Amino acid sequence: MSKARGNLVEGIVTFVTGLGLWLFTGDVEVPVVTLTKVGVVMMCVGGVLVASGLWQEARSKN
Repeated sequence: MSKARGNLVEGIVTFVTGLGLWLFTGDVEVPVVTLTKVGVVMMCVGGVLVASGLWQEARSKN
C-alpha cells in the first residue's frame, strides 16, 4: 500500500470515528475532556489526512 493510499484510509477512519463521537456522545460526561470536542478535533485531523493523501496521489500521477 502506498503512503498516499495509507493516508487516505487512515484519514477516512479517523474522520468517521470523530463523526461518531461528535454525534453520539453528547450525553456522556468524562472528567477531563468533552467527547464531542474530541470528535471535532478528530474530524479535522481526518480531513487533513484525507487532503494529504489526495495531494500525494495527485503528485505521484505526474
